[in-house]
Amino acid sequence: MRSVTRAQAVNFRLAVNNLSGRLPAGSYVAAAYVGLQDTAPRDALLGLHARVAACEPSAWEHPRLIQTYSPRWAVYVLPKDDFGVFTIGRLPRDPAARQALEDRAERACRELAGQPRPARGLPGHRDVCATGRFAVRWTTSALHVWEHPRPLIDPEAARIELCRRHVHAFGPTTPAAFGWWAGVSPRDAKRSFELLAPELMPVHYDGHPAWILAADKTAIVAAEPMRGVRFLVASDLRLFGQDRTGLFVGPGLRQHISLHDTFHPNGLVIDGSLAGAWGRRGGRVTIKVFGPLPAGVQSAVRDEAESMPIPGTAVTVALSEH
Repeated sequence: MRSVTRAQAVNFRLAVNNLSGRLPAGSYVAAAYVGLQDTAPRDALLGLHARVAACEPSAWEHPRLIQTYSPRWAVYVLPKDDFGVFTIGRLPRDPAARQALEDRAERACRELAGQPRPARGLPGHRDVCATGRFAVRWTTSALHVWEHPRPLIDPEAARIELCRRHVHAFGPTTPAAFGWWAGVSPRDAKRSFELLAPELMPVHYDGHPAWILAADKTAIVAAEPMRGVRFLVASDLRLFGQDRTGLFVGPGLRQHISLHDTFHPNGLVIDGSLAGAWGRRGGRVTIKVFGPLPAGVQSAVRDEAESMPIPGTAVTVALSEH
């Protein structure tokens, strides 16, 4: 089997997630290809900003994007045309488990009665989103749920496409990492890998067995380190590995650098390496870095922070050295 180093994996993941070079202005659908977790405060917007040039404060509300719970019961911003991949693609293969979800979804639809309503008081609204029958709108201060037309996609085709996107975005990877990321059972994750097997290539990833898409073989070897500055939200730090080995996207959670804390959960990436931690409260961005930065890099860090498209407020920056 071919060997892949950690450096190659990180370079490749940053590149295929459009973090090594920004997409053209307005390319929000392409930026959300694998979904963007929308944890507070408005992480999906900042994820779009890290991927798309001239990102607007309203980018997360683009008419070709949609929100729902997917995966792992987290609110995600997704391409509207791929709604079925990220919902139906998580339906369990076990007939009894699937029917239980469908029955609960039917009850929830009766409660909604065709109208949006606050999620509070709607039991089990998160997991039934896997039926493809519910969308949400989360504004960080309010969450509403409404019935969505069921996507016309074959469940098995949706499962395989979801697995394919995971392997492309997070490879080298494993069935366990995919199962955690997608919020599906280990059995279903393994089965999806089996069905995708003709497109996969086994590799040794830093001494661990893993898989990539065969079509990505050349790109992984050729991937160059990211150049410049990016502010990554905490969910994007999975690209650096967060399971117990520190190699894969999950399961598990690890502190990436010593500067991370409750108020600075996000990552400052300079030339492809984690160089600091940052947090935001309103329009105030606080950044912690290891030691002094060259004047040009410090200027680039401040410029990048000040360019964040925070709605309704000017961004101020506080940079400290540790």
